[in-house]
Amino acid sequence: MTGLNRIGRALLVTAMLAGGGAPLAAQPVAQVTETGVSSPASLVFIGNSFFYYNNGITNHVSEFLRATAPTQRLRSTLIGIGGSGFDWHDVESYFRPNAVARYTIDRNNVLSPNTDARLFDVAVMMDCSQCPVHPDLKDVFVDYARKHAETVRRHGAQPVFFMSWAYLDKPEMTAQLAEAYTRAGNENRALVIPAGLAFARVVSERPDIGLYVADKRHPTLAGTYLAAAVTYAALFNQSPVGSGYTAGLDPAVARTLQDAAWTTVREYLRR
Repeated sequence: MTGLNRIGRALLVTAMLAGGGAPLAAQPVAQVTETGVSSPASLVFIGNSFFYYNNGITNHVSEFLRATAPTQRLRSTLIGIGGSGFDWHDVESYFRPNAVARYTIDRNNVLSPNTDARLFDVAVMMDCSQCPVHPDLKDVFVDYARKHAETVRRHGAQPVFFMSWAYLDKPEMTAQLAEAYTRAGNENRALVIPAGLAFARVVSERPDIGLYVADKRHPTLAGTYLAAAVTYAALFNQSPVGSGYTAGLDPAVARTLQDAAWTTVREYLRR
């Protein structure tokens, strides 16, 4: 129980899969359930190829929001370095004036300068796919989770950690990543987006919906769609269920992924 004690007083629960299946895993529960920003107008995603596959998670999150609130403005920026971990990113530099996000090219291909007083409301950060649990890198994960959270807050934004998913052929990573990210969120007072738990749910319940490309790590369009649905639900506290945005997926498949995303967010964040 030593690792769990470091999480603080978070409860330990067993998430039961729908349909009476076996438990997904014993999971530490997030202490932070909101970002404190009720409707963020600007997001920055800091991570790696898991974020930029399939036209980028940013675009899919924006489409979820547009489907339910077409007049609500959202400026979303993605900073991705292939294969990168937390320690590859100079987060301080991403907030420097007249640099990242100084302008936006909208969906009509019109370029406009960014005049917002605050560069980003929320920074969503993800480490490399193994880094939080790798014996040589897990301490780096802990160190940089703290450093980056402090940097983001110093610039007036809220830090959020994105819990990545297990490799398809290494399902034991799910519980390991869940514990590592939950601990980091609790220790740094940051919201955690439980994408990895949603992946495990769909793999267990609907293995016919392919979430992974051939390398068994990176997401298919369905995988990115699921990750975006979880992100939308966690950040905006809105259900993606019934959304008209399907990313071109079969509507029945999209609905299954929406349900999995919302159920996972409600369980993990106790909403």
